[in-house]
Amino acid sequence: MKKVLALMGSPRINKNTDRLLTLMLKGIEDKGHEISKVHIVKKKVLPCTGCNYCGKKGECIIKDDMEEIYKGFDNSDIVILAAPLYFNTVNSITKHVIDRCQKYWSIKYQLGQNYRRNENRIGVFLAVGGTDYSHEHFSATIPTIDLFFKAINVEYRGNYFVSGTDKVPIEERKYIKEELYEIGYNIDNIKNFYCHR
Repeated sequence: MKKVLALMGSPRINKNTDRLLTLMLKGIEDKGHEISKVHIVKKKVLPCTGCNYCGKKGECIIKDDMEEIYKGFDNSDIVILAAPLYFNTVNSITKHVIDRCQKYWSIKYQLGQNYRRNENRIGVFLAVGGTDYSHEHFSATIPTIDLFFKAINVEYRGNYFVSGTDKVPIEERKYIKEELYEIGYNIDNIKNFYCHR
């Protein structure tokens, strides 16, 4: 059994991003993995101030609900990040969490300390965008998510993107239900994947 941290980055609960994540989590749950789902909007996560305290001490000076999310990162085998696109990148509450992972980057690269290195941990990114499908719709997010997963020491295994959700919401896209369930069910052994619907 794996421990799965699922971060839901949309401020809109039970809407497109949350529904996309829930479809994948159903497969994970049926496989018997332990899931911890965090609605970021329900947490107080202040933005990184760039003070570099973490670069000296290896921990964040800001004391808020990010401490709970840090524990989730520290204890998980699989991290799933789900976020809506705002202006073709992740929204601000999701970015606050990503930016606060400067702590992990500092531990690894400034302080030269080990943070769960050489462990087989998996990261998956899910995102929805309201605008019509275009090949580059989600491309601005990938470098950010890649660095985020590197900082927390998970292998970036895949993306599942859905465009055009302003016109056709997730609940009307029955064809993705089975696909997301299968990815979730097999997440502990999944190979690299990229899906854009």
